Amino acid sequence: MVCVSQTDRRVGTPPDQDKAAFVQATFARIAHRYDLMNRLMTLGRDQTWRRVAAELAALPPGGLAIDVAIGTADLAIALAKQTPTVNIIGSDFSLPMMALGQRKVEAAGLADRIGFVGSDALDLPFPDGTFDCAISGFALRNVASTSQALAEMRRVVAAGGRVVLLELARPTLPIFRWAFWLYFRRLVPLIGGWISGQPQAYRYLPESLARFLSPEELKTLMEETGLQEVSYRLLALGAAAVHVGIS
Repeated sequence: MVCVSQTDRRVGTPPDQDKAAFVQATFARIAHRYDLMNRLMTLGRDQTWRRVAAELAALPPGGLAIDVAIGTADLAIALAKQTPTVNIIGSDFSLPMMALGQRKVEAAGLADRIGFVGSDALDLPFPDGTFDCAISGFALRNVASTSQALAEMRRVVAAGGRVVLLELARPTLPIFRWAFWLYFRRLVPLIGGWISGQPQAYRYLPESLARFLSPEELKTLMEETGLQEVSYRLLALGAAAVHVGIS
């Protein structure tokens, strides 16, 4: 059930027309250190956050989900383990990231349940209402149009299905907010640059978060996209958030 093809345009940094090229190149360069840096940056909490998102997906037995911007497949694996009878299609435009994800899926014995398709988050190659759930992790900060990505996720989810979004957030607690930004803006680029050899990539990360929607703003945008009963749960003192909306 594994298919990787060369299609896409997606993510990045301003101006919009350059986003896909910038982010595609960036993730290709850091793919080999992506998982390690995730663990270091979050002090190992990112896997716990993915399990929370997988639980909130509330997939029915035998359901079908799409993981938009699957990357190295950690979220898809968490979803497959949360509900052992579901199948998942992962879409992404970064072939180096998906290649790593495929190897992890195979090592986990999940290759028969998790497949990969090279595709654009802004133009998913699936009919309306194909999936019981659309889920993504740490992806929306990178897309050229958050509203278009949300519209596509909603479109491919059947009525009554869920759209689940795991994203970093900007903490608001005064002392923690100061410590978070000191760490994220100063230390993460240094550590990430040293480990990956790509300091630009880890300067982009805090910049993308600083520009991104707040959890409340993202909730509003989801509602404007047509999702119902939208709610979110803050994690790690507000450093991450999981949003859920009903299609």
